[in-house]
Amino acid sequence: MSTNTTTLTMVSDEEIAISRAFDAPRQLVFEAHTKPEHVTQWLLGPEGWTMPLREIDLRPGGSWRFAWQHADGRKLEMTGVYREVVPPFRIVNTERWGPDWPETVNTLQFSEEDGRTTVTQTVRYDSREARDAALATGMMSGVERSYELLDGLLAKQR
Repeated sequence: MSTNTTTLTMVSDEEIAISRAFDAPRQLVFEAHTKPEHVTQWLLGPEGWTMPLREIDLRPGGSWRFAWQHADGRKLEMTGVYREVVPPFRIVNTERWGPDWPETVNTLQFSEEDGRTTVTQTVRYDSREARDAALATGMMSGVERSYELLDGLLAKQR
């Protein structure tokens, strides 16, 4: 089991930053975030979810779409547009969890030191209320589980 921990920082009233170090080179971690065949293995959140749909057009102006399905039949979908792509250092994209949620702007930074890569995702909401509503969903437990799965995937690829 990994000893890596995920941290959440309140950057401002509208922003959070989620950070996690992985025992893998930056290029592998970047590919795990951007190649559909890898994303479906780790970006799953709580137990019982699968990702039957994933579309990634990794270029500025390109769109992405992920859809999850739970064993009990529930479905979730997330979409967005890439604003900036600088492999393997940085990705900026929009994100929307359906019509009831405001769009966010997410910045993923990948930094490597001594073969370990730290991923920092900064999420900008349109208000403090939107930020707090997102946090109230229990999103961090899903992030934690996904990152644990990513640790396992990266261990297989090293």
